[in-house]
Amino acid sequence: MNSNNPLWGGRFNEKPSSVFLEFSQSISFDWRLYSQDIRGSIAHARMLEKIGIINATESEEIQKGLTEILQEIEQGQFSWSTELEDIHMNIESALIKKTKAGLKLHTARSRNDQIATTMRLWLKEEVQKILTLLSRLQAVLVSWAEDNLDVVIPGYTHLQRAQPVCLSHQILAYVEMLERDKERFQECYKHADVLVLGSGALAGSTLPLDREYVARLLGFEKIAENSMDAVSDRDFVLDFLYGASTLGVHLSRFAEDMTLWSTSEWGFLELPDSFSSGSSLMPNKKNPDCFELLRGKSARLISNLTRLSILLRSLPLTYNRDMQEDKEPLFDSADTVELCLEMLIAVVPNLKIKKHRCMHQSQDPLLYATDIADWLVEKQVPFREAHHKVGELVGYCQKNSLLLSAVPESILETIHPELPKQWKTFFDPQKSLERKKTLGSPNPDFVRKRIQFWKEKLKKFQNS
Repeated sequence: MNSNNPLWGGRFNEKPSSVFLEFSQSISFDWRLYSQDIRGSIAHARMLEKIGIINATESEEIQKGLTEILQEIEQGQFSWSTELEDIHMNIESALIKKTKAGLKLHTARSRNDQIATTMRLWLKEEVQKILTLLSRLQAVLVSWAEDNLDVVIPGYTHLQRAQPVCLSHQILAYVEMLERDKERFQECYKHADVLVLGSGALAGSTLPLDREYVARLLGFEKIAENSMDAVSDRDFVLDFLYGASTLGVHLSRFAEDMTLWSTSEWGFLELPDSFSSGSSLMPNKKNPDCFELLRGKSARLISNLTRLSILLRSLPLTYNRDMQEDKEPLFDSADTVELCLEMLIAVVPNLKIKKHRCMHQSQDPLLYATDIADWLVEKQVPFREAHHKVGELVGYCQKNSLLLSAVPESILETIHPELPKQWKTFFDPQKSLERKKTLGSPNPDFVRKRIQFWKEKLKKFQNS
């Protein structure tokens, strides 16, 4: 008995098992590609008309039917069927019910090149959304940095106090990271901007398809030159997942800084009530849930990259059904990135810096030990010797329970005769920063210029 399956009914004599249909369906998640699938089908129909495979009336009926289906989906009036497996067959089946011309739409097209085209269209749109969100977040961070230009905090290495820095300088470090994230997503867009439609299942078509015309209709910059690579290539998805995972790492590091800053031990930051939670037991608690969840969501982004890398690593050319599993990690990462960026755009303007606490912590004399060593170098003391002498001073202070700023003059004179006169000038946070000469350092003049640079670059995203 013929199975009457619209995909391969002529070859098979038994109906698909209901268990197999449920196991193999992808419509439960790939329905999200409906708009791009319809765009690709309209372009394909116009091309088939152009080369004489269908006539103008058939082309018009196909395009009209697809437009109606798009409206039905967007109005919530379209019924998805797991028996039809995926987005392509659901839409094509609905089209055939509207017009017999729909039976000709799949001419010279395979689901292999169709899904690859649809995903590339979807990904290009998603990248544009994320690039906009990244720019908005950068603009919010730049505004926050500008509002706190006068704040000095201890900078840390190994989670130990190291040297004083402008708080704004640390905030701008994340703006720089986000700019690299944008570059990664832009590269992903470039790799996705290739038309694969016309590659067929793997070997192209004997029909005179006009791929250049389809590329123009769909806005693709390039055309895939190898049909076997085209239908099996998911590098552009890996690019996206890599960009998302790296962004997740950056956002997680920012979240960790904010979490630390909000603790009683640091005390640099007060979290807004609207983005915090309390404890079901302890009435005193105010928890940084938004930042803890941000750290947690980075794990999803990293695991999605790993998931697809493992899936693809051993697949022979060309298309294999395993590749159906590429969409869920892609969709999950895209949704997660958008949600994380939207949350940060909302929360950052509500973060309140405790300026007095920051300034108090930045007056720790040990933060200025490197400044003292640098001063000795300017007096022609070899750096290793200067480093050793200042280290001895720190050890002396620890043994005698003294602040570094309180070392007796008699001790200082043994290191350098001019050191006692200069000693008190080392421990001013602002002057320490102003002494920085290196471009890219937290010298307030350099930081102000960088803020102005970013404000100009992100002007259209300010207050958006």
